Amino acid sequence: MTPVAPSLQAAPPDPRVADHVVLLGNPNVGKSVLFALLTGRYVTVSNYPGTTVELSRGALVLNGIRHTVIDTPGVNTLVPMSEDERVTRDILLAERHRTIVQVADTKNLGRALLLTLQLAEMEVPFLLCLNMTDEATRRGIRVDCGRLAELLGIEVVPTVAVRREGISQLTGALDTPRRSIWRTRFDEAIEKRVTEIAALLPDATISRRALALMILSGDDSLGPWLRARLSEALLERIEGLRHGLQKGYRVPLQAVINQQRQRQADRMAALVRKGESRPRRPLGRVLESATLHPLYGLPVLAAVLYLMYLFVGVLGAQTAVNFLENTVFGRHINPWAIGLADRALPWAWLRDLLVGEYGLITMAFTYAIALILPIVTTFFLAFGLLEDSGYLPRLAILMNRGLKLIGLNGKAVLPMVLGLGCDTMATLTTRILETRKERTIAILLLALGVPCSAQLTVTLAMLASLSWKGTALWLSVVLGVIFLVGRLASRLVPGRGSDFILEIPPLRMPTLGNIVTKTVARVEWYLKEAVPLFLLGTLILYVASVTGLLGHVERLLEPVMSGVLGLPGSAAGVFLLGFLRRDFGAAGLYQMAQAGRLDPVNVVVALVTITLFIPCIANFFMIVKETSWKVALAIAAFIFPFAILVGGALNLVLRGLGVSL
Repeated sequence: MTPVAPSLQAAPPDPRVADHVVLLGNPNVGKSVLFALLTGRYVTVSNYPGTTVELSRGALVLNGIRHTVIDTPGVNTLVPMSEDERVTRDILLAERHRTIVQVADTKNLGRALLLTLQLAEMEVPFLLCLNMTDEATRRGIRVDCGRLAELLGIEVVPTVAVRREGISQLTGALDTPRRSIWRTRFDEAIEKRVTEIAALLPDATISRRALALMILSGDDSLGPWLRARLSEALLERIEGLRHGLQKGYRVPLQAVINQQRQRQADRMAALVRKGESRPRRPLGRVLESATLHPLYGLPVLAAVLYLMYLFVGVLGAQTAVNFLENTVFGRHINPWAIGLADRALPWAWLRDLLVGEYGLITMAFTYAIALILPIVTTFFLAFGLLEDSGYLPRLAILMNRGLKLIGLNGKAVLPMVLGLGCDTMATLTTRILETRKERTIAILLLALGVPCSAQLTVTLAMLASLSWKGTALWLSVVLGVIFLVGRLASRLVPGRGSDFILEIPPLRMPTLGNIVTKTVARVEWYLKEAVPLFLLGTLILYVASVTGLLGHVERLLEPVMSGVLGLPGSAAGVFLLGFLRRDFGAAGLYQMAQAGRLDPVNVVVALVTITLFIPCIANFFMIVKETSWKVALAIAAFIFPFAILVGGALNLVLRGLGVSL
């Protein structure tokens, strides 16, 4: 563990360098807070090309020069183990950047320095931001930043981002990024192979040494990049060198390299860390222990989920939606738009397209702004609160064991619960899952068996007219189907699950300004990216209605309703309405029940079927956006007949056994 000869000069200007400031670091280190402070509200959120990984970009002006700030996903290593880590590595590999800022949690310096040593290997200009120094101080941990800067040969800036402490020093250091003088040394056999492989590699934005270490670590995601630059003969030679080295170790090379690098990071941390770690205050210890306890954590979890449901499902999906839909749009905007269209547009088809039953204004904008926007906003506020408080990892840990049974891990609890508010936005949040397989399973289960709050409200009102057995039967069938389909999907969907590795941060008091800033940025993304989906879906429905396709489909469904499900044939129209908006379908069934056209068995069969029915059109297009047309159509093609099959089987069993509800 020896640094090379010191050279503390800033990296020389390079006209080929992109004018970017890239924020990089472990999860839960305060990158998003720092990003908000540097960029303000002028933020765009988009997917990294070819992935569902979300990146935030904003503008920072320093000394009259405009810089683009990129907030990368939280990572634990730059040898990718997940899509988030691959995207972060690819950002460094794609082009040279003006400055890289590694944001670190001062309390967990050893873990942070593992990333630092990898950046040093890459020979990219960067600086180290030691964030959360206040939390470290409360625990009796102090870091000698001067000594650490001397060892690394880069700027080391202590900050408390939530209180804006150290931000001016950090922005001042952005103009003088340096390449680290530190070089991690591995054992003799690894060093020999690194030298041999590096000599065969092309020039890149990161050092050949770093690329060679990634290859030795078995980084398959580098394959396309290497194949585009090297001949097959060279690739085979490199692979032969890697396999030859692997024969000398009993464990995978990745583990060997990572262990040797981590040991040096831990030794460096020990050199610069001062003071003894103090235990947390009694109240803090009690709260943190309770949130993770397998028994006591359950009532805490129930309380948190209930509060989220009240905030998102009741305040957002009911109170705010009712006000916007019935008062703002129902009494003012839509009547004004219809009147204006009647006066100004002589063409009936154009009036229908804009303000008709499937109008772009009366349906698409009403749906996007009056129905979904309140849910989006309250969801993002609640998500930001849980994110900043440090509770999200605890929630995931408590639910991990149960979700493992259906092919997911603890991180999937958030989308599944938030689906009770709005499945469309819950589908969006499946991005927090690390692998394509897990996202596909979660999206499938959300579309299949998680009723949104609007549908759930009507469903519970219908169940209230039955005995408790009806409610228990509906819930048992829906949960049983979710479990069964999840188990089957975990075996049939190609790909792999992810390891459930999650750092548990301390519980913190959230910062209102940070939550609001992130919420505004995410809502702006929704308005730019998701609203066009509602316009497209409404346009398709309008064309289907005008051409008569919609009515034809309704007539085709009538025999299925009466022959398989035992429902009146007119229920076909109700189920089609459920595709437009889930609670419309449930409301149609409610009206049929109130009119005495459904007996208790009909009610349970109808509610089970419509709960498992294909998702609403907005959710369908969100599935398209998050996956592909192929996956979305495959999910719909499975769910529709499967829901009818389950409903028909339930009807057959209940009628055959003469069950009364």
